[in-house]
Amino acid sequence: MVRHPLTKRRTTTASGPEQKNVHPAAELVIDEDRCRAELWDTIDGERTFIGFIGYALEDRGGIPVTRLMHTIINERFGRQGYARCLVTLLLDRLIAEDRRFTSECSYIDHYLKRYPEYRKNQAVS
Repeated sequence: MVRHPLTKRRTTTASGPEQKNVHPAAELVIDEDRCRAELWDTIDGERTFIGFIGYALEDRGGIPVTRLMHTIINERFGRQGYARCLVTLLLDRLIAEDRRFTSECSYIDHYLKRYPEYRKNQAVS
C-alpha cells in the first residue's frame, strides 16, 4: 500500500516570477477520495470549481510515484491559463514534498517540454 503523499483538503496558492500561473488566487485542493487534484478560483465573488488532474499512486521498486493521468478544465474556463495554473500548482507541490511523478497526459507532457525544470522529479516510465 502506498501512503498518500498529499494532505487531504490542503490548499496551495502560487504566482511565479515567470507568470506560469496567471491566476495567483486560485487554490489547489487534493481530493484523496476521488484521486484528483482540483483547481478552485473565485469568479464573480463566488468560489468556483475550475477543473482537475486525475492521478493514481503507485509503488515502483519501493519508491512512491504519482501517476498523472489527465487534465480536465471546465469549457467555460478554457484558453484562460487555468490548465497551466493547475499543472504548475500540482508539480510545485510534488516537488516541495520531494515526490516523483509520471505523466500519461498530453497536456502535462507538453508543459514539461516548455518548463523542463520540473523533469528532475519525473520518474522513469
